[in-house]
Amino acid sequence: MADSQQQASLQSLDINLNLNIRGLSQSATLAINQASRDLAAQGRRVYRLGLGQSPFPVPEVVTEALRQHAPEKDYLPVEGLKALRQAVADYHNRHDGVDRDASSILIGPGSKELMFIVQLTYYGDLVIPTPSWVSYAPQAHIIGRQIRWVPTRAENDWRLMPEELDRVCRNDPSRPRIIILNYPSNPTGDTYTLDELKELAEVARKYRVVLLSDEIYGELHHEGEHVSIARFYPEGTIISAGLSKWCGAGGWRLGTFSFPRSLRWLQDAMAVVASETFTSTSAPIQYAAIKAFEGGPEIEKYLDDSRWVLRHLGRHLWQRLSDMGLQVTRPAGGFYLFPDFSPFRQALAAKGIEDSETLCQRLLDESGVALLPGAAFGRPVEELTTRLAYVDFDGDRALASLAEGQPGEDQAEGFLREHCERMLESMDAIENWLKATTDAVR
Repeated sequence: MADSQQQASLQSLDINLNLNIRGLSQSATLAINQASRDLAAQGRRVYRLGLGQSPFPVPEVVTEALRQHAPEKDYLPVEGLKALRQAVADYHNRHDGVDRDASSILIGPGSKELMFIVQLTYYGDLVIPTPSWVSYAPQAHIIGRQIRWVPTRAENDWRLMPEELDRVCRNDPSRPRIIILNYPSNPTGDTYTLDELKELAEVARKYRVVLLSDEIYGELHHEGEHVSIARFYPEGTIISAGLSKWCGAGGWRLGTFSFPRSLRWLQDAMAVVASETFTSTSAPIQYAAIKAFEGGPEIEKYLDDSRWVLRHLGRHLWQRLSDMGLQVTRPAGGFYLFPDFSPFRQALAAKGIEDSETLCQRLLDESGVALLPGAAFGRPVEELTTRLAYVDFDGDRALASLAEGQPGEDQAEGFLREHCERMLESMDAIENWLKATTDAVR
């Protein structure tokens, strides 16, 4: 009796939870990953298309650098290891055509942590296009920042148009804002044209906003042609990058922010917060990351082969989904698709499926395919959009098969059948589920 009273007393303390935390649930990507694991543990066949974790291994030259530096145990400077900061600055100068030096780089335990700290440090609204990555808005909510959603349209392939951004800013032109631009996009896989980037940069400069350009998938542009918006708005753009996506090192937790000199005050303030929170990023990981950002023939081969696989797989899946009758944007980078099941709304409603969350739950329960609901990315809950991460294949084996060279274009489909068979099976599972659902209401 005493134990139950004590437990009840402790539970009553939940009234002391920060109001910004109440009602928040675990990140949707992590939750779907755990749900997939639970079903697989029950012996179910599950296609894990929910969590966006790179299927490729960390490049061997980077892994070897980690082995060599495993004994490093000292606390490093809060801003990051000087040699790594220089390597990151050189990387952005080389790839993005911006003038950055070692002093303009901040290293953190994942770009996610740095995004949280920049919102905590900068007092302003957060402007987010929708759909957008699942953690932008919850972070702002935790901190207590006002969120300004900017809806995008399917006919624009879900890209933020300059006139839409201008419309948000012009109502209160002097209001401090952080605008997040993420491309190639999570969740749509699309990217921006050169003209669109220039026009977005003009709007950002007009209202003197802080532009946080999340380019974590930049190196996974399927044609290797990513362009940073910092080239057109260098004075106000923070470039966010890291190792998790293009280097296959999500669990290593290393992210980078690259600042213009005009935002050094913001960088310095973030370093103060970092010193009182995470202190510094793992020393062995930082030493190993130097090799990744320095590049070289091994890294270029790794990236070229990764892009080849993702380009052909993404286009194949896009075609399959389109042939099923779903609305979906052709991917240009990363490893995501954003299928819309709206053409089947009437048939799905007859089966009790009228929102994206129910859609994804039923699809997982009845077909074993794990997708994320569009609602998790800021879309209206009644919209039947979903995010598909095409990562359920053995990336190590796929890259090993390309060691002696890439097959011809006419051999790509055979390559996918041999090395990405689970992804192709997942398309069959979705198609069969759709057919069974629509046939049941005819």
